[in-house]
Amino acid sequence: MRNDLTIYDKVADDWWSDEIRWVRTLKNLVPGRLAWMDRQIDWTGRDVLDLGCAGGFMAEALDDRGAAVTGIDPAANAIAAARSHAEQAGRSIRYDVGVGEDLPYEDARFDAVVCVDVLEHVQDLAQVLAEVTRCLRPDGVFLFDTINRNMLARLATITVAEDILRLLPKGTHDPSMFIKPAELRAAMDKAGLEPGRFTGLGPRGVNRRLDLTFGPLPLTAILYMGTARKPKVSP
Repeated sequence: MRNDLTIYDKVADDWWSDEIRWVRTLKNLVPGRLAWMDRQIDWTGRDVLDLGCAGGFMAEALDDRGAAVTGIDPAANAIAAARSHAEQAGRSIRYDVGVGEDLPYEDARFDAVVCVDVLEHVQDLAQVLAEVTRCLRPDGVFLFDTINRNMLARLATITVAEDILRLLPKGTHDPSMFIKPAELRAAMDKAGLEPGRFTGLGPRGVNRRLDLTFGPLPLTAILYMGTARKPKVSP
């Protein structure tokens, strides 16, 4: 089975335990993403949606930066784990169960939408981007990462990461759902977003547990991240 999204619910009880290697990989990606995203926006006091938040790694990192965070994900067990962990720490993060194609929020609700490790899994990319645009305030920012669609990306993410190194469970991704940067720019433009800068994301080293650490890279051939902005309302 490809594009297996049941994996997030299956490990929800151990999401914050640091005992599952592939979950640690997801956790280790957060600082690498934010090393670049922090330069694109001042999070302090911003209303931010973490779209596809799973068990809450990115949501809690954004909360640490002073954002007012809402997280949403279709994995109900993962949302329960995220909510429980936030409550134990006294965090005021809101968590909802839902999908990107039908966000349960009013128009212009958020200053920013963060969407990492998600776009390559959704059933209707155009509808997700339309919902992101609707929920963003004028001049709001969309920050994302996803996987390029080419032979190198397939080799790195499927053959190496899933099949050989087991950095992710086998079947996590369907390579036919990967998205070329030009396709994503066109889809964002059609949804009413103004695409900004794209950059690469990838391994930068290893930590004491011999897990990979990540950060921005110039190469966008495999993983890439970027921004788009909802246009300001005309005066």
